[in-house]
Amino acid sequence: MTTNKHTTLVLGGTGRVGRRVAKGLVDRGVNVRVGSRTGTPPFDWEDPSTWAGAFAGVRSAYLMYYPEIEWPGADEAIAAAARLAVDAGVQRLVLLSGRNQDGALRCEDAVTSLPVEWTIVAPASFNQNFDEGVFLEPLRHGVLALPAGDTADPFVDANDIADVAVAALTEDGHAGERYELTGPRLWTFAEGVEEIARATGRVLRYEPITRDQFADALANDGAPRDFAEPLATLISQFFDGRNSSPADGVERALHRKPRDFADWVAEIAPTGVWDAA
Repeated sequence: MTTNKHTTLVLGGTGRVGRRVAKGLVDRGVNVRVGSRTGTPPFDWEDPSTWAGAFAGVRSAYLMYYPEIEWPGADEAIAAAARLAVDAGVQRLVLLSGRNQDGALRCEDAVTSLPVEWTIVAPASFNQNFDEGVFLEPLRHGVLALPAGDTADPFVDANDIADVAVAALTEDGHAGERYELTGPRLWTFAEGVEEIARATGRVLRYEPITRDQFADALANDGAPRDFAEPLATLISQFFDGRNSSPADGVERALHRKPRDFADWVAEIAPTGVWDAA
């Protein structure tokens, strides 16, 4: 199926992965509708009355749940939105899932059970958490403290994730596929922080802490408890060792190797994003 003549909805189209997906689609000549609170029409996960309108006239859609696919209630919301999409005539759905997460698997089931062409994109932790996400400010202050112990993770570049999603939305051969996306090798957080320190010339360190310590730190910095507690749980579970192995999803989908974390750090460091706060 060629989607260039039709509209593709990109939920979270202003976020880390979504904006890359939207750009990749535009570069292929696809008519893109960005699904966000400020989009036209708007899409807001907290306001179900906005969902149906966003899918009107759409042939394919990229689904991502905010704030995270493992967030409490995500499976019910994904199920309801995906059903609305199919009812509106959407023929192809690409879901941004999470690797080896129970809540994410329930979201996947909600999509794969529908009469629609579907592709599941299930990545490891993003490289961009270090320069665009929750790891950035701690690094700028010199210490990244996480409830992740000394486990290793195959960090993946969000650009690789977006490239897979764009391929699934615009090319044949991806329907019914579940792609686990990782980088080419494992990194502990201590090794990842050391790599950033080497590239920036700064003194940085990683400090493993407990789930409760992380939640308390977020709350002390002003985050609401109903945000801090689920995020602490999510991080501690995601980095409990269940994802400590590389996968071949990028190679299967794109027929090329994924980008290595060290190469990504070498590109990002000169931008100054990790300069001291």
